[in-house]
Amino acid sequence: MKIILMGQQAFGKSTLEKFYKETDHEIVAVYCAPDKEGKPLDPVKEYALSENLPVFQPSNFKDKEVLDQIKSHDADLCVMAYVIIFVPEEARNIPKLGSICFHPSLLPLHRGPSSINWPIIIGSKKTGLTIFYPNDGLDEGEILLQKEVEIGDNETLGDVYFSKIFPLGVDACIEAADLLNSGNAPKIPQDDSKSTYESWCKKADARIDWKKPGIEVYNLIRGCNPQPGAWAEFMDEEYVFLDTKFSSEQSAEHFPGQIMEINKENIKIAVKGGFLIVSRFKSKEQGKLFVKDMNTAVLTEGDLFS
Repeated sequence: MKIILMGQQAFGKSTLEKFYKETDHEIVAVYCAPDKEGKPLDPVKEYALSENLPVFQPSNFKDKEVLDQIKSHDADLCVMAYVIIFVPEEARNIPKLGSICFHPSLLPLHRGPSSINWPIIIGSKKTGLTIFYPNDGLDEGEILLQKEVEIGDNETLGDVYFSKIFPLGVDACIEAADLLNSGNAPKIPQDDSKSTYESWCKKADARIDWKKPGIEVYNLIRGCNPQPGAWAEFMDEEYVFLDTKFSSEQSAEHFPGQIMEINKENIKIAVKGGFLIVSRFKSKEQGKLFVKDMNTAVLTEGDLFS
């Protein structure tokens, strides 16, 4: 097939590269976000230019010139591999088979932009990805295929995305295109009665509430690592919690958020129902450091994070 690849960042680049190098489909055009002054080139654009593929970067897909340009490619399919610019129906339907889109959750669960963070934060044991036919609603189109992944008890946002959803998602984009090419691609309506939606997981959402059960605090830390970073305050300094483990061994002698122990490798902090073992923090003053490399002189056993 003749393919238009729309995408951004590392996922878009890897999907483009796999289509270009490992399939018989022809990439007739590459669309990515407009350049930003002072920022490096998007990896999608960088790769496309390295292979002499035509690159287009419209800021508005409603313009007649842009629509005429898309028509000129005479494409069979548009593959949307991480696209955050709205692409209206008029543009999506130009290719003969329309457009398909990658979303990193098991739709209709976790519609919205931070769909990997939230399943981890709420303690889910599984999540996944969906390739669907986008409509003008937010992640509401019919489903072509889905892939499920487990969320390990100690896995972070970074673990789930980079080790599981990312590589599986790239392959799923190829699989979905092949299904369409063979005429065997399903269209499964989403069950809106089971849908959930969450907005961006922002810094305000990542503030640690020490009044909550310890396992919820731990899930927040996992679901925000590396971004936006679960954080708490100590001596007017913000500390982002990175490499952290949870123990359900309880200590009635300490308050939630209280430093129980400081050693060369980690800091133990009490939570409801156990304690956290933190081996890596990030702070404005010291940057992103393992505890063994930090200046822990400012921290004292018995002190409280807030």
